[in-house]
Parts: sequence; C-alpha cells; structure tokens
Amino acid sequence: MNSLIAWTSFGFILGSIPFSFLLVHFWVHRDIRTVGDGNPGATNAWKAGGWPVGLSAVALDISKGFAPLYLARRMAGLEGWALLPVALAPILGHALQPWLKFHGGKALATSGGAWIAWIGLRTLPIYASLTLPALALQVEHAWAAFAGMFALLGYTLWFVESPPLTAFACINLCIIAWTHRRELRHAPRLRAWLANRLSRRNA
Repeated sequence: MNSLIAWTSFGFILGSIPFSFLLVHFWVHRDIRTVGDGNPGATNAWKAGGWPVGLSAVALDISKGFAPLYLARRMAGLEGWALLPVALAPILGHALQPWLKFHGGKALATSGGAWIAWIGLRTLPIYASLTLPALALQVEHAWAAFAGMFALLGYTLWFVESPPLTAFACINLCIIAWTHRRELRHAPRLRAWLANRLSRRNA
C-alpha cells in the first residue's frame, strides 16, 4: 500500500510540472497563457516557439505520463488494479496544474504516455484508427482527439480482458472530454469537400 501511494504521489507531482509553460517562459520569454486559446499545453507551446519548443513540450508531456507507470511496473512490480491510480495520477496532475492556479493542460500527450506504458506502442495505431478518419471528415481537433480515446476504449472492451485497463480507458475518456469541454460543446464542422458533396446530393 505504501508503495502504491508513493508511486501515485510521484505520478501526480511529475504530471503537475508545467513543462510547456516553463519552456515558453525560458525559451521564448512569453507567458503561454497569452498564446492561442490560453491553454498551457504543447499545442500553444508550438504556436509560441515553433517546432523546437513544441516537440520538446510533446516529448516531456508524453514522458511524464509514461515514466510513473513504467517505473512502478518495473521497480515495484505493480500490476492489475494497482496500475489504475498510478496511470491516472500524471494525467490528473497535468489537467489540474496546481502550480498554475489549477489552469491545466488538455492532457492528451500525457494520456498517450500512460497508455504506451500500459499496452505499448500499439497505442499509436489504435488511437490513429479513429483520429485520422475524424480529421479527414471534420475540422475540429477536439472531436478527433475524443474519437481516438474512444478507439482505445473500444480496444479494451473487445480485445483485452482487463477490467483495470477498461476502467482506465473510461476515466481517461471522461478526463479528455472535460479538458476539451469548450470545444466539444459545438458540433463537428465538416470538411469543405464533404459538405459540398452532401449539399450536391441534397440539391
């Protein structure tokens, strides 16, 4: 129990480190909360500092989701339900950001790191299986991200007999829906080619 509490605490603290905020502050000398939609995440880090800052932010956010779960499994031998709080901790730390007055990031990259630590690199094609079609059909990145998380949930339901992993997928999906709640209030906007095709059919 002490080991589980320690790894969960480590995950939350690591997840709460606002890497994107720090990179933009020290590299670009700007407050990331004044960039784009004001979210202190990797997307706005990219907008503020270009690909060097953006890629660094993505890599660090993935790492802070990956490291706690990976190390807890390898060093402490945690498995099963014990993995659930350790996997969720860095995601919640990133989404809540106590160091930034609880104005957190959207937690996509950090979620990806936790998924890779749990099921490996198969995370990427599973996530892409619905994300890429969603991006091809409509323009809202939030809906594409939600579709990708739904694909991961579907994978746990149909191809893996692991209640802890399914529980993680459900909670993670809810967290992503919450962090993207402003964007998800609006219906997806179809790509021009699809909207034109549908309008011609209805004409």
